[in-house]
Amino acid sequence: MKKQGLNPYLPSWEYIPDGEPYVFGDRVYVYGSHDRFNGHVFCLNDYVCWSAPVDDLSDWRYEGVIYKKTDDPLNPDGRMNLFAPDVTRGPDGRYYLYYVLDKVSVVSVAVCDTPAGKYEFYGYVHYADGQRLGEREGDEPQFDPGVLTEGDRTYLYTGFCAIGDRSRHGAMATVLGPDMLTIVEEPVFVAPSEPYSKGTGFEGHEFFEAPSIRKRGDTYYFVYSSIVMHELCYATSKSPTSGFVYQGVIISNNDLHIDTYKPAEKPMYYGGNNHGSIEKIGDQWYIFYHRHTNGTAYCRQGCIEPIVFREDGTIPQVEMTSCGPNGGPLVGQGEYPAYLACNLFCKDESLYTGGFGSGAWLDSRFPKITQDGKDGDEEVGYIANMTDSATAGFKYFHCQGIKKVKIKVRGYSRGVFEIKTAWDGPVLGEIPIQFANIWTEYSADIRIPDGVQALYFTYKGEGSASFASFTLE
Repeated sequence: MKKQGLNPYLPSWEYIPDGEPYVFGDRVYVYGSHDRFNGHVFCLNDYVCWSAPVDDLSDWRYEGVIYKKTDDPLNPDGRMNLFAPDVTRGPDGRYYLYYVLDKVSVVSVAVCDTPAGKYEFYGYVHYADGQRLGEREGDEPQFDPGVLTEGDRTYLYTGFCAIGDRSRHGAMATVLGPDMLTIVEEPVFVAPSEPYSKGTGFEGHEFFEAPSIRKRGDTYYFVYSSIVMHELCYATSKSPTSGFVYQGVIISNNDLHIDTYKPAEKPMYYGGNNHGSIEKIGDQWYIFYHRHTNGTAYCRQGCIEPIVFREDGTIPQVEMTSCGPNGGPLVGQGEYPAYLACNLFCKDESLYTGGFGSGAWLDSRFPKITQDGKDGDEEVGYIANMTDSATAGFKYFHCQGIKKVKIKVRGYSRGVFEIKTAWDGPVLGEIPIQFANIWTEYSADIRIPDGVQALYFTYKGEGSASFASFTLE
């Protein structure tokens, strides 16, 4: 069986959120933050890079650490973390890494001769007089740099704007000269913050963070995280520094707004902050985004979905799936790990659109994707806390002649796993489970209809089960 593209697309023990994908040569490289499993805050690890051939998004290669948090002169003891970065190829052919440390408001830059080599600190974005962007009187705080180079000009997009904060006006665009550091056009606002959005068309989806920029044809696509956090929105313009018009949502990491398989406002996963961008890989465009795991906001994993453009250049919102980078449904046969669940929910939906993983979001009543071991251990993930009503959904599989379903489960639990092809559909069969200290396989004769199907596993019973995998035979 040919290796398949899966979501999350990196190993289940790797936590790379804020993904910025770029095709350089015949490979796609992904740059992002680097969360730590069981970390207490965002982005505790150094920057690493992963890459894949443009014609095979199932074959990801670890390129190693490309930049350490202590490489910045402002951070010799590593007390600050490396927040979401972006990379661009400069007019000199070298690769420039833009980032902001978590406690200062300046944009740092590192440089490398290759896309995924060891980057070296290069300098700080500054005005012509040498004063650093973000430190001049009247400057607004710099955050989440996104960059695009055209000729000898680099467009730098930054900003972080919480609801109600009138001191911040929106996403900023700043133009840099050929040295990749010196400002040649001072910041202008290209997308409004919430207090300044009336009459702009951005109402309800105002700029929050995560600016990213791409160009398709003669149109600039400004991708960003809105004030509701779980969605990646976009605006378009024919100019990189003005005239951006809000267009819509590309993806939500709890699938809100999508009504193709459930009510539009029903969340199907635990929402939280989102950050990513679009990129053309081969002949197909994709959206890179992240989801939250481990019952916290601090263990985020990268996912990919293919997108399409309407004739007018707009992008319809896409669903979260388990098969996104595969280019179509997965083979409906064999064993699949449970951490591929793109839907995960239980009867208590009150916190599904939550923010930063506090309070009951961490409660053991809620199912969560997690792993054994510590950060960096190459452990295969699984779903913990499958209590009564907890449902894990997987989309999509091309099924043919499936007559038996097996599951691997452990935990203090006694009940059944119901199997369905829709979250609210009829039960096709049940697999009884019992208490087990080790991963134990259970099975039942269950016929899955032929064709492209979603699969939903709902636990009904006592206690809490951990769910490792399922097998279709």
